[in-house]
Amino acid sequence: MCWNRRPAVETLLKTVLCFGDSNTWGFVPAGDGKRFPWEIRWPGVLQGALGDSYRVIEEGLSGRTTVLNDPFVPHRNGLNYLIPCLESHKPLAWVVIFLGANDLCDRYAMTAADIARGAATLAAATLKSESGRDGRAPHVLVLGLPRLGPALPETMSRAAPKAAELSRCFSAAAEEAAVPLVDLAQVTAFSSLDGIHLDAEGHSVVAAAVGSAISSWPIATTQRTASSTA
Repeated sequence: MCWNRRPAVETLLKTVLCFGDSNTWGFVPAGDGKRFPWEIRWPGVLQGALGDSYRVIEEGLSGRTTVLNDPFVPHRNGLNYLIPCLESHKPLAWVVIFLGANDLCDRYAMTAADIARGAATLAAATLKSESGRDGRAPHVLVLGLPRLGPALPETMSRAAPKAAELSRCFSAAAEEAAVPLVDLAQVTAFSSLDGIHLDAEGHSVVAAAVGSAISSWPIATTQRTASSTA
């Protein structure tokens, strides 16, 4: 169906797309596939914090990577899905990229620098898109990963040393891509129950950090790492 005019509210709302993996989907740590309710998941908390002038959309998929194809589960490559996703939800004010945890899996053999470059590649593709208002690019915010928990799955037996380098690598990659970064390792950690998923408190912390970065625009768009209190 073709519309000549959109409702007036569409021209006023600032749409924030949260593009991520199971931590954006709301996977409960060690919860056998259970999902936190909307009001607990960080995009839902972010919606409440930003208020009615914003519309927060969560695009979280368990197992999603930055730029990698899962050899066993299809459709997990974030880069392949990104542009259709942006086109589906435009016009967008912000795109928040929260990926990289699944890239730590042993089977991918990615270095910390590779993982950070993967996230930066998504940011660069978004900046080249015309998914913002008036055919422009939306603002992009990259999230560095929280600290890993002590208990990790067998599929991530080599993740800890790489994770220790992620803050430095994400900072360098975000600077090169000319996008702001919120380094979540500075403010929260994944749950101790499984080491790779946010608990309810972690979701709240992520929402607060993202909300602060968005609300402090244009300060948050300078080429430096945005803190949770920026």
